Amino acid sequence: MLKGINPLLNADVLRALRAMGHGDDLIIADTNFPSDSVARQTRLGKLLRIDASAAEVAKAVLSVYPLDTFVDDAAARMEIVGKPNEVPPVQQEVQREIDAAEGKPWPMISIERYAFYERAKQAYCVIQTGERRFYGCFAFRKGVIPPDAV
Repeated sequence: MLKGINPLLNADVLRALRAMGHGDDLIIADTNFPSDSVARQTRLGKLLRIDASAAEVAKAVLSVYPLDTFVDDAAARMEIVGKPNEVPPVQQEVQREIDAAEGKPWPMISIERYAFYERAKQAYCVIQTGERRFYGCFAFRKGVIPPDAV
């Protein structure tokens, strides 16, 4: 246990988040996502796990992970097949965690299901959650932490 670090962030996850650089993608996936097979194709090459809801995992990750301010797709959600504009409760909950972490509204873009799979394969790593609701899959692009003021 560490002070100031969300206890959901295990050593493997913290190591991966620390190793990632600006522009690297992180995937947070629900239990139905093909996480293991996709994770084997990522830069890390292995699956990470946090057995909690997607919103709890997003909150924990975003407590230490800056989103990229240079791109419009730093936060993304898998869109519902045939209903690209529908935002189910699981995605609404994660949206609230993103907004809270960033201190302002930060809308997620939607990505078609198979396009999301392709983005996930190019990601740095995949964290599979314990989220059982459908479409609990998200991509977060890592930003930067500016230097301290001189």
